[in-house]
Formats: sequence, structure tokens, C-alpha cells
Amino acid sequence: MKKRQLLQNLAILSSASLLPGLSWSQQTKPLRLVVPFPPGGATDITARVMTEPLSRILGQSVIVENRAGAGGSIGMSEVAKSAPDGFTLGVATLSTHGVNPSVYKKLPYDPIKDFAPVTELVKAPGVLVVNAALPVTNYAELIKYLKANPGKVTFASPGNGTIGHMWGELFKSTTNTFMVHIPYRGAGPALNDVVAGQVNMYFDQVASSLPFIQSGKLRAIAVSWGKRLDVLPNVPTYGELALFSNNDPSWFGLVAPAGTPAATVKRINDAVAQALKEPAIRDKLAAQGLFATGTAPDDFGIQIKKEIDKMQRIAKFAKISLD
Repeated sequence: MKKRQLLQNLAILSSASLLPGLSWSQQTKPLRLVVPFPPGGATDITARVMTEPLSRILGQSVIVENRAGAGGSIGMSEVAKSAPDGFTLGVATLSTHGVNPSVYKKLPYDPIKDFAPVTELVKAPGVLVVNAALPVTNYAELIKYLKANPGKVTFASPGNGTIGHMWGELFKSTTNTFMVHIPYRGAGPALNDVVAGQVNMYFDQVASSLPFIQSGKLRAIAVSWGKRLDVLPNVPTYGELALFSNNDPSWFGLVAPAGTPAATVKRINDAVAQALKEPAIRDKLAAQGLFATGTAPDDFGIQIKKEIDKMQRIAKFAKISLD
């Protein structure tokens, strides 16, 4: 009897480390983090930083799978169609759950109905940069120059309907200025041509533009963050410039397929919150220009709805509509 009771107690303790609703035989099945973009980018880096602590905390193998294409739509569509069993999560972004629903006529997923929000992971401050050859050193000079040269200044983006494009159109709207949009096929080529002076301006994330700002090849005009960044102490926030709607940073978070049990969502949310409190994890993310956050599932869901509403307004202003 004692032996049987001991085995029962061990079974109870072991099952406590599993996701709710999972049997012991399913313990070997890995938890997938589907990244809807290619390896090496900030979204991918965020997911890979999280695999070790999540695996350790959940007692479950965690792997990253890159399913890139169509601005993140391919990967998100796969997540939406996956079984709601707690073994598949998608790394959602401002692009997949804000921009795409606002600019694409046909999207293979519904950003609200097809997902259960889990948590925001990180925020990524944005930055407006200009090529160092452009004769402006600050925001006031830039606005004066744009108004004196309507249609003669260009801004690059990773492509039509991307977050960089949307940020540029938002800037035009809030400052009543006009620049010519130059879309590229990817962030790398766009940034390279701004550095080379082929294009004048770029709306980027701080992490990727920072080395060129520090080398003097690009000049930072404003950042989207709650306060001035330690790495760019002399660059004002959009909020300081009274461009409050421009001051929202980018973000990455986790979503599960719709129908995933609330208890499972909570357990993953709790695990993420615990992981993001670890100094080593926060430092790894900060080294990439990413700031650990973590939010409740309901709060993350509200945030996604607000982002869609905002991006729809920008798309309407700029008349952006993609097939």
C-alpha cells in the first residue's frame, strides 16, 4: 500500500508540471513557437531567447519554427488552423495583428476570431532617421525642409503595407507634410539605400538603425518611446514633439489558436511572466533593443483591437489596399 501511495503521489507531482488537459504520454510532444518571419530578425530572436526559460518553467520542450511569407500571413494562418491543445503558439507582431488586417483585402486568418491572446512579450522602440547628407539636424528643421520641398523628399520602407510604410504615412498625416514612398523588398535593402543616400528617410526600429546612427551615417530625429532612450539621450520622443499618436512602439507577443483552454493560456502566461522577470532574459532582449513587458491575456486582446483600429485609420488616409 505504501508503495502504491508513493507512486500515486509522484504521478500527481509530475502531472502538475504539465499544461492543463495534457496527459503524461503527451509530455514528449514539444511546444511550438511559430515565427511568421525568417530567422535572424527581431521576432525570431525574441522567440529563441524565450525557448530556454519556457522549457525550464513549463517542464516541456519548446522549439521555434519559422514559417515566413506574405508579411507574416503564412505563419499566422498555420497557427490559426492548429489544434487548440496548448502545443502551438504564434509570435504575433504589430504587422500580423495590426497592419495586415488593415491593408489586405483577403487575409487567411481573422486576427480576433482565430486566436486566443496570451501575452505581449516585448516592446521595440522605433526611430525616424534621415541620411546624414540631408540638411536637417532636428525635428523642426526637418518639418521646415519638408514643407519647403513637398514631394522632393523620399522615405523607404520594407514594402507596401509594411509597418515602416504605415509609420511613414502616419507621420505625413500628423505633420501635414508630403514625402514620396519608396517600397523595397525587405528591411535590409531599404536600410542600406538610406545609409547610402539613395533615399532620404526611414522609419525603423532602433535596434537595426542604431549602429548607423552611432557611426554618423544616419541622423536620428525622433523615437517612439515613453521617455528618451539611454542609447540616444539627445533624441526627443514623438511625445515631446506633441506627435502623441506617433509615439507607440512596435511589439511582439504570443497568441494561441482560438479555443485553447483558458487554464492552458493562463499557465503559459504565468510562465512567460516568470521568465521575463529573470535578469538574464531581460538583458538578452535589451541587447537587441527589445524591452521585456508581459501582459494579461485580456489586456493583450484589447491592445490588438486598438492597433487594428489605428492601422485601419492610417490605411484609409493613405488609401492603402493590397490583394
